[in-house]
Amino acid sequence: MSVISRLAGGLIVSCQAPVGSPLRQPAVMAAMACAAELAGAVGIRAEGAADIAAIKNACALPVIGIRKRQVPGTDVRITPTLADALPLLDAGADLVALDASDRPRPGDERVADLIAALAARGVPVMADVGDHRCGVAAAGAGAALVATTLAPSPDPSDPDAPDVGLVRRLAEGGIDAPIVAEGRYATPEAVAAAFAAGAYAIVVGTAITDTLALARRLCAATPAVIGSRAGRA
Repeated sequence: MSVISRLAGGLIVSCQAPVGSPLRQPAVMAAMACAAELAGAVGIRAEGAADIAAIKNACALPVIGIRKRQVPGTDVRITPTLADALPLLDAGADLVALDASDRPRPGDERVADLIAALAARGVPVMADVGDHRCGVAAAGAGAALVATTLAPSPDPSDPDAPDVGLVRRLAEGGIDAPIVAEGRYATPEAVAAAFAAGAYAIVVGTAITDTLALARRLCAATPAVIGSRAGRA
């Protein structure tokens, strides 16, 4: 069974922790991946070679690898260059995800060239996009999967709403690549809606693995915090 077919109809859990989180350790990310595997997830998305290697050593699921870094002069942060992708392969990533928007990249590398270079090494690419046009371009360049990772919320009044509409437009738009729903999927209802819209698989991250973000959000609404803020006013 191919790596892509193993993801069909399932949940991919993004096991990542932000800078400053005590969870930002390869062993912790590996434990999260094992928990996701036990729960029935079909794949893991992970950041950085150290985390990927630890997860591959502990978990049998396919791993989608990324490298996040801020590069001066560009807004592209998800696997900006081929040099960022190659250590992920050495660590055992089964796929590589990259920003497939049309924003300028470091060294003027092109999305199509990155996809081709990774395909030549036998590694499928998940193209992270934010709109239909870039999804079409990425699929045309040979991306094995097109994901809605970069799509903003479609509802200005609800910044946490996932863009199920973009999933539908991509799935119905004649794109020759499966569509992965990613970005603010946090409830069973949202997951079901994305599959109904034509998603091949769904990535969930913060809602499962970012304990720091979730705890901050919930703690901010507790009476103790609200009361302390009132006392400082």
